[in-house]
Amino acid sequence: MLQAAEDNGIYIPNLCAIRQRSEPFAACRLCFVEVEGEDMPVTACTKPVTEGMRINTKGGKALRLACTAFELILASHPVDCAHCLKSGSCELQRIAKHLGVKLNTKRFPKVLPELPIDSSSPVFVYDPNKCVLCGRCIWVCQEKLAIGAIGFAYRGFQRRVTTFGDTPFAESDCQHCGECVNVCPVGALVLKLDSG
Repeated sequence: MLQAAEDNGIYIPNLCAIRQRSEPFAACRLCFVEVEGEDMPVTACTKPVTEGMRINTKGGKALRLACTAFELILASHPVDCAHCLKSGSCELQRIAKHLGVKLNTKRFPKVLPELPIDSSSPVFVYDPNKCVLCGRCIWVCQEKLAIGAIGFAYRGFQRRVTTFGDTPFAESDCQHCGECVNVCPVGALVLKLDSG
């Protein structure tokens, strides 16, 4: 359903959707929609389209769920758009505008990670503090490119994207191709200004 909406110019907020992925990751929980005849909203990335289906992308129940999921993401995201290289093209900014939610929401207490920034790659900088755990970079590295330099590690609030053994990117299996940067929807992975 999410792909069908995108193909028809209908925006449904999402962070983790990748069209080429064989199965939806369905981690961000932002793409809730209401389907006529169903009691509860569904995630658009997991719901197949059927003939005659009537969908409401702005129903009250769906928007409440999406707003709550978004505010939970923001609770662990350092909002400093003025100093972020992704400002203006950050998916969080687009989602906030669409949902009518302020980026500096106070609904949930902030639980910000304080992880070291890895600038060892000659091509990009990785700031795990800005990561929204969408899994896009992992998918492109493991599935599309078959490099496997990064993956998820740890659980709960400690969960993060990292290299094997938490080694710096320069000492890992990373090929420094920059494909992870291209799919990152936020400022967690950005190209170095001097890398061209």
